[in-house]
Order: sequence, then structure tokens, then C-alpha cells
Amino acid sequence: MKLGIFLLTENYGGSVHATIANDIELGVYAEELGFDEVWFAEHHFNAFSVIPNPTLMMATLAAKTKRIRIGSAAFLAPFYQSMRLAEEIATLDNLSFGRIDAGFAKGGFAYDVELFEKSPQNLRQEMFKSVEKIDETLSSYPLLEPKPLQKKIPFYIATFSTIETIEFAAKKGYGLMFSQGATLEQCIEAQDVYKKVAGVYPQIVLMRVFCVDESYQSAYEKAMPVTDHFIKCMRSVQSRQMQPTFKKENYEALLKQRYQFFDGKKFLDSAILGDKEECALQIQKIKSEIKNLHLVLKVASSNAMQTRKMLKVFSQEIKPKIKG
Repeated sequence: MKLGIFLLTENYGGSVHATIANDIELGVYAEELGFDEVWFAEHHFNAFSVIPNPTLMMATLAAKTKRIRIGSAAFLAPFYQSMRLAEEIATLDNLSFGRIDAGFAKGGFAYDVELFEKSPQNLRQEMFKSVEKIDETLSSYPLLEPKPLQKKIPFYIATFSTIETIEFAAKKGYGLMFSQGATLEQCIEAQDVYKKVAGVYPQIVLMRVFCVDESYQSAYEKAMPVTDHFIKCMRSVQSRQMQPTFKKENYEALLKQRYQFFDGKKFLDSAILGDKEECALQIQKIKSEIKNLHLVLKVASSNAMQTRKMLKVFSQEIKPKIKG
């Protein structure tokens, strides 16, 4: 099992510049703590998750680290020129001395489709075509320079358990990537479908909301406001609305509305929450069911110091209970 963190460069009302810098420092801190991977999201036209170009974040983190692998979660493939993205990935692999993982998704938020002038009906097929072109370019295109350092850069395809996408990944030998809302049952089903097509189980990158505290209830209460705020912001982007301002005290009145949010209940139902023992048991359950697991933590916190504290607790007190 590989362990990682998921960074979405979330701005909870402060300086955007400070938010970006903080995520880079969190990536450096993750390496210091012994995590295996850092994954950067990609979101456009979004005042909350301010990360439109993950390659720049990945390059900056590569310059500040030596060991940790650095991934995209995920490049929104239909919105790129495939040859150009292949060049960027190859350059990243050189800058990082061969530490790049490439995740791809189809995208589909309303602003993205409108402003990148794409048809929402064609995004999945465009993703397939783009990923194939990028893979072919990285593997064998003679004019590509620089060529990647890794013989084969690991590719991962984001899916919500769509059979067509799982079969595409299986036929190509790519891994699968699941969001924070994917249930364990969906992941198990997906790896079984993949195995039937490919003959082997996939590498699976699984994002999970994470909050450790004195008890499950207190961890849940800490995780709920920031998770709900994330869901609400993603929903507002989908409906072409401005992202709301984060005010923790306002969430008391909003908790009853949580089921109206994008899929917030799934995020929290699938989250790793509780005291150290409970978190370890929840991870052991996931580990026992997913064959080739990359568990990637999305810390549920709006405070940088609290995030660091939880990552430290995970590294020093939870990780020893689940490794091996």
C-alpha cells in the first residue's frame, strides 16, 4: 500500500498567493513525514480551489523535494492539446528525476465546457483519444524532447465506476482513480471488472476525506463544515454561480440542507474519521479489499497548522498500525 495526500489548493477566505504557497509547503512536509505520494487537483474558474494548472504546482514541488512521487489528480484531458501536454509531462519527469504519476479525467463543469468550447456529450471519448495520444507520444514519438526519464510513466484514469472507462483503462494497462465519494463497494466492483478484462488487478488511487480527533463524533463534526463547503463550491461552479464565503458558524443552519449538496453524504460516509484506533481499523478494511491500493488523504481542515498536526498524527501514530 502506498500513502499520499491530495491537495486542492483551497482558499478559505485568505490570500490566494498564501493558499498556493501553503500547498507547496504541505507537499514538502508530506515528504518529511514519509508519505509516498502527493496529488494535485485541477479546477478552473474556481475561487475556492485555485489550481488551474497542476503542472506548475508539480514542477515547483519537484524542485523542493527529492523522494516523494508527484501526481496529477487529474489532468482534464479534453481541455489540452495532447502533444503539448505530453511535452509538459515529459519535462516534469525530467525535473523530478523520474517521480511523476499522470492521472487523467474528462472534466465537465459548466464553465469548463463553455469556456473551453467543448461538447459535454463528447468529453469521455475525447479523454480516451487524448490519453492514447499522450501515451503514444511519451512512449515512442521520435521528435519528443525531452524524453521522460521513466521507461513508462504510470497513468491513472478517473472514473465514477463507469464500465466503459474501466474497460478502456484495463485494455491499456492504466490504473484507476476514484474520488472521495466513491464507495468501497464501487471500488471492489471496478477492480473485479478490470481483472476480467486485463487478467490482473489495477493499481487504484483512492481519495478519502481524513480527520483524526478524540472520537468519531468529534472528528465528524470537524470534517463536516469543510467537506460541505467543498461540495457546495463545486456545485456552485457546476451551476455557474459564485463560490460562497466560508463561515464556519453559518453551517449550523445549513446541516439540514446537506443532502442537497453535490454528494456530500457519500464523502463523509466514505471518509476516514475517528480516533487513531478507529482510523487505523477503517484503513485496514480498505486495504483488505483493494489489491493494489494508493490511499490518498484529503485532510478535512481549513487551518494549515491543524492540517499539519493531523498529518503528523497519521504518520507517527496511525501509519505504524496499518503498514506491513
